[in-house]
Amino acid sequence: MTRPTTVDEIIALYEDRGLEHYGEDVSQLDHALQCAALALSDGASEALVAAALLHDIGHLVADVQADEGYEMGVDDDVHESVGAKVLAPIFGSAVAQPVALHVTAKRFRCAVDPDYLATLSATSVATLAAQGGPLDVEACERFASHPGSDAALRLRTWDDIGKMPEMVTPSLEDLRPILERLASATT
Repeated sequence: MTRPTTVDEIIALYEDRGLEHYGEDVSQLDHALQCAALALSDGASEALVAAALLHDIGHLVADVQADEGYEMGVDDDVHESVGAKVLAPIFGSAVAQPVALHVTAKRFRCAVDPDYLATLSATSVATLAAQGGPLDVEACERFASHPGSDAALRLRTWDDIGKMPEMVTPSLEDLRPILERLASATT
């Protein structure tokens, strides 16, 4: 599939490829829906709910994790930047920016909170190495002063938690109105 350019194409992408697993106990779609549900329960803005739902769309678009030579702890599919590039023209920066920063948020937390690494799933720990490991002091300062760091850190929290096999969530169709409102506001 080519890069989605509409809400319908995004939903079709998740319906088509979202049932794939990516090293966690839940599918890509389940993870996305769980992150969105957690954002909703935390009272996040619609833009941040959409970012939570779609933060890993870059994995689906890049589609390299099933490649025979792909090694999760070595190869980085840069899903955060791929995802942000897909989402920005459809939803604007309020959705794209937290997606672009959610991996950096993980790297930041690993650098500033020694206990955080122990809370990560095995898959998140493996990908951390490929993503560059914890940030250095200078990069931590840059991230902490970035205007989007708070939203990215909130998204990161939901990303880390949203991996529960039995969690009840809204469906993609339940969340469609949020995506459509955000998309229509950008056009």
